[in-house]
Amino acid sequence: MARFIFITGGVVSSLGKGLASAALGSLLQARGFSVRLRKLDPYLNVDPGTMSPFEHGEVFITDDGAETDLDLGHYERFTGVAARKTDSISSGRIYTTVLEKERRGDYLGKTIQVIPHVTNEIKDFIAIGEDEVDFMLCEIGGTVGDIEGLPFFEAIRQFSHDRPRGQCIYMHLTLLPYLAASGELKTKPTQHSVKEMQSIGLAPDILVCRSEHPIPEKEREKIALFCNVRKESVVAAYDLKSIYEAPLAYHEQGLDQAVLDAFEINPAPRPDLRVWRDVVDRIHNTDGEVNVAIVGKYTQLEDAYKSIKEALMHGGMANRVKVNVSWVDAEVFDSEDAAPYLAGYHAILVPGGFGERGTEGKIKAAQYARENNIPYLGICLGMQMAVIEAARNVAGLSSAGSEEFDHEAGKKRFEPVVYHLKEWVQGNAKVSRSADDNKGGTMRLGAYDATLQPGSKVAQIYGSNAIEERHRHRYEVDIAYKDKLEAAGMRFSGMSPDGRLPEIVEWTDHPWFIGVQFHPELKSKPFNPHPLFKDFVRAAKEHSRLV
Repeated sequence: MARFIFITGGVVSSLGKGLASAALGSLLQARGFSVRLRKLDPYLNVDPGTMSPFEHGEVFITDDGAETDLDLGHYERFTGVAARKTDSISSGRIYTTVLEKERRGDYLGKTIQVIPHVTNEIKDFIAIGEDEVDFMLCEIGGTVGDIEGLPFFEAIRQFSHDRPRGQCIYMHLTLLPYLAASGELKTKPTQHSVKEMQSIGLAPDILVCRSEHPIPEKEREKIALFCNVRKESVVAAYDLKSIYEAPLAYHEQGLDQAVLDAFEINPAPRPDLRVWRDVVDRIHNTDGEVNVAIVGKYTQLEDAYKSIKEALMHGGMANRVKVNVSWVDAEVFDSEDAAPYLAGYHAILVPGGFGERGTEGKIKAAQYARENNIPYLGICLGMQMAVIEAARNVAGLSSAGSEEFDHEAGKKRFEPVVYHLKEWVQGNAKVSRSADDNKGGTMRLGAYDATLQPGSKVAQIYGSNAIEERHRHRYEVDIAYKDKLEAAGMRFSGMSPDGRLPEIVEWTDHPWFIGVQFHPELKSKPFNPHPLFKDFVRAAKEHSRLV
């Protein structure tokens, strides 16, 4: 039966609960334990699938097709444990489930209340799969005191009360602000945050204190005394040059030991941190650097492309180079020449996205990369834009476009080289969709197989002719244009097993030009870089020597 660690935050948001949870999970793994990480989000959206990237950052996709918070990406990248639908929940999902049960009559006519019905649903979710791992880490979104988070805090209080003593602990992240005028760290915000926890029946066992300055012993003792925790359980969390230093940094501060002490696991297994030492070594000891342009439309918020940025860093680690990422707004050259904006980069990446805004700039980016032999990686919409560019400028289909943009405009303007997929096979079942379906959860989501052409560049990169990758999209490249595009030199090197859906395209006469319909960045990890990103950065490194 699993031991449970509940991670909460206070004072301010964005302190790094997700990173701390992921780093702790990796440290417990280094000591030989199995882990699973979960995110409980208090917002009322059913999931983040319809939320703007400007609002919430990227949407992370699991193999089984869940649209989740980007923190699950941290969990996977640090632990290598594939997330599942049961690892992410929101208030919206909880309330939807409760109301569906009420409509069915499952509550036998009782009055439905937050306690016990909502809290019971949260507790049932927390307990899913508890016999599968040694530790279950559950991060509660938001901060202590948020009104929408109260049902979750009450649920974890009840959950701990229902379990045998010593099976659950609470880890609380707080901020220690530094006042330059007085030259001191202030502990009062942390004290108030813990007091807020105590007022709802929770008492932290471990405090992780975010600070820009070292925490003096005197302040550590004060925090321990006033917050009723052991001094050894007051753990400092300092700013790092790279998030991948977090496991080693938290280990040096004694976080994993504090957790094992709280559970009275003695003697504690010794940690094997060789993997993380190698990761940090590859970050700080590089042989050169490459400049990569990410041409997108959410460039004002880097979290919108979080997994892509991390996957590029992983590719850099594999090649011992530093990857300098520049965020290039595709809208800037929608109606201008792309050359002044893209000249000098060693590689170009066009990521996914939705809607017509910025697409002409992405098409021009694909054209610039093709014509100038610059390594190009198009992901999801980035592949579709590369196909449209090829159709317009090489295959003679000057009006090529996407049905997605016609649908937005309400009239036909393009020859739809990219169209809305109406049905496909997922597992053993046929899935049907219409263009007017609800937006949430109605895309081709999750892991799907693809068959690669023997001898193609992607088959060489993967070292296999069969792969499985994660998808999140509504529109597909129309197979009807395959022959005409291949005659122009664009090879359809990856297809769905039934041969109906193009998964990968590449230019046969280009040093490195690949478009993929899926999202390879979601499966990349610092200790196991995704093959496409690893080879993309290698190609960028080679190109840097030519310019």
